[in-house]
Amino acid sequence: MRIYTHPACTRHDPGPGHAERPLRLVAVTEALREAFPDALHWEEAPRATRGQLLRVHDDALLALVLDTPVDGPMALDPDTVLAPGSAEAALRAAGAGIAAVDAVMHGEVRRVFCAVRPPGHHATPSAAMGFCLFNNIAVAAAHACDKHGLSRVAVVDFDVHHGNGTQAIFDTDARVMYLSSHQMPLYPDTGYANERGVGNIVNAPLPPGCDSDGFRRIWRERLLPTLDSFRPQLLFISAGFDAHKRDPLAQVELEGGDYEWITRELVAIAKRHGDGRVVSMLEGGYDLAALREASVAHVGALLD
Repeated sequence: MRIYTHPACTRHDPGPGHAERPLRLVAVTEALREAFPDALHWEEAPRATRGQLLRVHDDALLALVLDTPVDGPMALDPDTVLAPGSAEAALRAAGAGIAAVDAVMHGEVRRVFCAVRPPGHHATPSAAMGFCLFNNIAVAAAHACDKHGLSRVAVVDFDVHHGNGTQAIFDTDARVMYLSSHQMPLYPDTGYANERGVGNIVNAPLPPGCDSDGFRRIWRERLLPTLDSFRPQLLFISAGFDAHKRDPLAQVELEGGDYEWITRELVAIAKRHGDGRVVSMLEGGYDLAALREASVAHVGALLD
């Protein structure tokens, strides 16, 4: 199994006290190297090109992130920061998804995990928000459709926050199904069950305090059957680990075993319809111990 990452992704520094800090990625990569010393093939993520980013983002957003001179942290909104290392980190994070798609579509590997930051699923076509600069997984999914000619691509999002940006990018694109479980009420106050796009958007809000049983029930009864019926040729996972019970930014009570369970279920669907092809990308998760536990559980299930 292949892992894409890059040292530049630790040089995006939003400043002291920020939840989306470089140590998040250090915790994930160290945990994976310790848990799977011989099973993972590590590759440096390339930069995404402007043309690849323009499939899902406006030129004005590219200019803001890539061309703005910054000497220190510059707030784009109350949560999202542009810093001197941010542009390179954002290009590498988006480029990891592009490389992962090419690798699985060319048959080099079946499954890939992109250990990158900043995360991406809140970034809309025109705005960076929610710690996210570019929508990494949307860039990758659009590449799969446009470059590789796929007509049934699924993005599954189990981050505790709704991926409003991913939904906004694809809500009129029937080639891409977006399925999300997320706490509600919670930032960004999107992802209601009646948001359906062109029939390709499936949201399953979870109440605060939802535990493993509730999480597995909604996936088993609603989301997984819908995904299976869609028959995805390529499956993407927005792998946010902030629904873990230790996470400080939400109130869902998952454990490492839940990430192993949902990943195994998703891999089984990918095997039925897409030759086992899965591209997973790191999203949220803000407790370092929880990140270590959940990322090892997730990647272990991808390996199996």
